[in-house]
Amino acid sequence: MTLVSKRPIYVDNSATTPLSNAALAAMTPYFQAEFGNPSAIYSYGLTAHKALEDSRKQVAKCLGALSSEIFFCSGGTESDNWALFSVAERYWGQKAEIIVTAIEHNAVLKPLEKLENFGFTVKRLKPDKRGLIDPDQLAAALTDKTVLVSIALANNVVGTIQDIKALVKVAKAKKVLFHTDAVQAAGYLPINVRDLDVDFLSISGHKFHGPKGVGVLFAKVPHRPEPLIAGGGQEKGARSGTENIPGVVGLATALKEATESFGQMGELRALRDQLIAGILEIKGASLTGDPLKRLPGLASFVFSDFTSSVYLINLLNEMGVCASSGSACSAASREASHVLSAMGYAPEIAQSSLRFSLSRLNSASEVKIIVEKTTEAVKVLRTKPTVSRLKKGGRSRPYAGLF
Repeated sequence: MTLVSKRPIYVDNSATTPLSNAALAAMTPYFQAEFGNPSAIYSYGLTAHKALEDSRKQVAKCLGALSSEIFFCSGGTESDNWALFSVAERYWGQKAEIIVTAIEHNAVLKPLEKLENFGFTVKRLKPDKRGLIDPDQLAAALTDKTVLVSIALANNVVGTIQDIKALVKVAKAKKVLFHTDAVQAAGYLPINVRDLDVDFLSISGHKFHGPKGVGVLFAKVPHRPEPLIAGGGQEKGARSGTENIPGVVGLATALKEATESFGQMGELRALRDQLIAGILEIKGASLTGDPLKRLPGLASFVFSDFTSSVYLINLLNEMGVCASSGSACSAASREASHVLSAMGYAPEIAQSSLRFSLSRLNSASEVKIIVEKTTEAVKVLRTKPTVSRLKKGGRSRPYAGLF
């Protein structure tokens, strides 16, 4: 085996994506030439303010929303937190109940742990082995104390797509608000907030070839979000702080570009299916998540016969393939994924999770190489499990001595 000398193949687009050329070009003027503060009333400020509102209209159009329902923030984590705490503030001290799934991103689960400390009850629904929540399961969990349901449109670890419309219908029958984390879905699935009938929806720019550090909270009229940040009253009084104009412009441009390329998702699905077929040729490999109701570019697997995906991911990196075990927020953890554990996988299997997330920038030739390298890496881990760990540049490099 030899190290790949060229630039590694990147297949962790669920963690982040490279900025598109269109987004970069749209953002560039607002770093220098058009640097104004959008709150200012002279020409520089008015230009920045126009860019902000044009971007708001563009995002609203892509999501089927009103521009007055679009609020910009720092990313998916803030958007999720904002939705949850905004609803919670209205029911403070009332022993209210919030329902989520046990497989939500930590940007939802961690804020809810805080709310439990303040007297809220949180119910965490367990999905089936495919990662799906049955509408009847949600219906059974609702009570007269339930004020909010938060269920992700698509799971970030296994890629399973929930039937959000059916779940919303159940919640609305009891007049319960509904939030969906659409961070993984935006840019890959058509999203129309009117069709979904959700009250709140969260997205993040860097998941669909936009910039990092900017996201969106959709809040349906009349459910105006309560401010998390106090100050100058920007974002219509809902989020103080000078707006990130380059980021907002880049997000809007990237979302428009992604929305216009939905017709190419068949090509991405074909690459994903090619990858799935190749990896499943490896003895002991199993696909996780729903085999059909899944994101067009995401395929995740578990393997028998070795205990930690950290070793596999590091070994693949040595071989020129950048993949992950799931959420980038917990990439270095050796603990079993809470998603896979909730789906019923034993800890020793859940710890072997490997996620590939493709984008329109990947190719069939790259997928072929990925399958070859993964097959080789799994073989190494099964035959030489006690190879000593070497150090380079202060970072651990399992199995580096083999190359």
